[in-house]
Amino acid sequence: MMGNGRGFWGYVVAAGLALGVVGVLVLTTRRMVTPPPLNAERVAERYKALEEVRAAAHQALTTPAWIQRDKEIVRLPIEVALQLVEREWRDPAAARSNLLERVRAAYAAPPAAPADPSPYE
Repeated sequence: MMGNGRGFWGYVVAAGLALGVVGVLVLTTRRMVTPPPLNAERVAERYKALEEVRAAAHQALTTPAWIQRDKEIVRLPIEVALQLVEREWRDPAAARSNLLERVRAAYAAPPAAPADPSPYE
C-alpha cells in the first residue's frame, strides 16, 4: 500500500513540474513576441492619419467633382446619383442608348496623331 501512495504523489509532482515548465515557456514566449507599446507621439500620428483618411473618404462620398473633364466623367454623391438613375431609367430604351453612348465616349481611343513627314524622304 505504501508504494502505491508514493507512486501517486510522484505523478502529482511530475505533473505539477510539467505544468510549471509549460507556464514558464508560455510567459517567456509571450514576452518575446509582444511588441513594445507605442509612444504618445506615434499614437497621435496614427490618429491624425486616420482622421485624414476619414475626411478624404467623406469628401469623396458627399461632394461632386470632375473625374475626367474632357470625357465629362463626374463623381456624384450617392443620393444624387441614385435620384438621377431613377429618373433616367423611367424610359428604359432612352436610358440604355444613353448609357451605351457614355460608355463609348468614356472608353474611346484617342485620336491618332497626324503623321509627320519624314525628313529623309
